[in-house]
Amino acid sequence: MTEIKEKASYKNKIREILTFKFMTDTELDHLIENCSILEFDEEEPIIIQGDTDQSFYAVIEGSVRVSALESEGKDVYICTIGDGEIFGEAGIFMKVKRTASVTSCSKTTVFKIGRTQMLKFIKENPSAGNKFFMVMIYGL
Repeated sequence: MTEIKEKASYKNKIREILTFKFMTDTELDHLIENCSILEFDEEEPIIIQGDTDQSFYAVIEGSVRVSALESEGKDVYICTIGDGEIFGEAGIFMKVKRTASVTSCSKTTVFKIGRTQMLKFIKENPSAGNKFFMVMIYGL
């Protein structure tokens, strides 16, 4: 995994993600300042089942595979998530163990924001917070 330092160049791709589509330029700039943009190589783990990471992710470029270990230790495929889609959103709301693993299918770039950073962003940008949560709820 590599953290991208030059995040501004990803703004237009992040805006294409439905969860962030309705934010103003100023709101989106502020959100991007508070997030991480990470690049994963093929077959690199992003989330490991059982971890308690309180982060939310969105695929900027590439795709990820979601799978879970059954009680017999068998890895079961759940789905593939691609450009513009989100995953791990439960981590923003609850401190619970992850119920699945997420692995990059190819070279993949993701947007990641932790609960603490998200709460700070919402406190400083309540209107953007409302937009974020309304789109998130609509997606459920």
